[in-house]
Amino acid sequence: MEKDFQAMPQAGYTYAELYKNALLNDVLPFWEKYSLDWQQGGYFTCLDREGKIYDTDKFIWLQNRQVWTFSMLYNQLEKRENWLKIASNGANFLAQHGRDSDGNWYFALTREGKPLVQPYNIFSDCFAAMAFSQYALAGGEEWAKDVAMQAYNNVLRRKDNPKGKYNKTYPGTRPMKSLAVPMILANLTLEMEWLLPKETLENVLAETVREVMTDFLDPQQGLMYENVAPDGSHFDSFEGRLINPGHGIEAMWFIMDIARRQNDIKTINQAVDVVLNILNFAWDSEYGGLYYFMDADGHPPQQLEWDQKLWWVHLESLVALAMGYRLTGREVCWEWYQKMHDYAWSHFADAEYGEWFGYLNRRGEVLLNLKGGKWKGCFHVPRALYLCWQQFEALQ
Repeated sequence: MEKDFQAMPQAGYTYAELYKNALLNDVLPFWEKYSLDWQQGGYFTCLDREGKIYDTDKFIWLQNRQVWTFSMLYNQLEKRENWLKIASNGANFLAQHGRDSDGNWYFALTREGKPLVQPYNIFSDCFAAMAFSQYALAGGEEWAKDVAMQAYNNVLRRKDNPKGKYNKTYPGTRPMKSLAVPMILANLTLEMEWLLPKETLENVLAETVREVMTDFLDPQQGLMYENVAPDGSHFDSFEGRLINPGHGIEAMWFIMDIARRQNDIKTINQAVDVVLNILNFAWDSEYGGLYYFMDADGHPPQQLEWDQKLWWVHLESLVALAMGYRLTGREVCWEWYQKMHDYAWSHFADAEYGEWFGYLNRRGEVLLNLKGGKWKGCFHVPRALYLCWQQFEALQ
């Protein structure tokens, strides 16, 4: 692990300084300046390249993720009152407007907080649990603990049938489960550690790690499948052959984080192996970057956007590679990290207006001239910058 982390990868900064500076002096100020709705509460996420608002609807995933981001930074980095105030602005809005009468979290609201899209997916509940757990820790609010636990219990209750009555697939014909559920539950449970009984924590972590690394990991290919049958077998169909490189890689740093906590070096190395397999499978050798979706058998994917290059896929890869290198010292992690770093920073980071572009075409050209929208908000960029900063700081 003898690397010169005092080297200057970009703009005269060490790696740790590069990520720290980008987080504190570029990305967070962008959201602090343009996204705050002090009149109605919550945040604007539909922001163009310059930060101008082009839509005022509020999407629960992104609202909760921004509460989490500022609460987490307040808890982990520095007790800045402005960060807590920003988190409170979202938490109070969401506590008042975010759930239906049964306690299920909507998908979207109007600017004022009126429901727009039904609570059709448990990921709204997942991010609510994450957000309010961190916010309760930051603000010491007892009511926020209750919101977090109610959302977490919703996730546990609905995890085997995430969409419930809103599921559009016909029951029984081709039953599938999705990687997204156990991977997010693994990360969420670590986030909730301070609120959970030890037995619940250990049981959920053990089961999610087992499910991800057994049912969704194909031992022959070494790839993480997005959808499998309930017993972990494959269906020869579009959904059954789907590989989502970003999800697979993100899941593996979640697994590394859990295994590090348990000093489980074997599982850490297994997760690193999967990351490397996915990178070799999904890297675009002609234009660089990672494909968005792929078919495990090389057939045409059903997603027409399969060859786009997305911000979060590359950011999660940077986190996984930096973490994998710090935990194992494997040279191949460092080689891939440098390759991914060069691509991501030269294509997604916007030196002129700040923050990162979200969507590129296959050639790496900006496809959508936005910094936020229905799916991109204040989450993947600041989280990855913070985590990479911490990995490199630990290596120096």
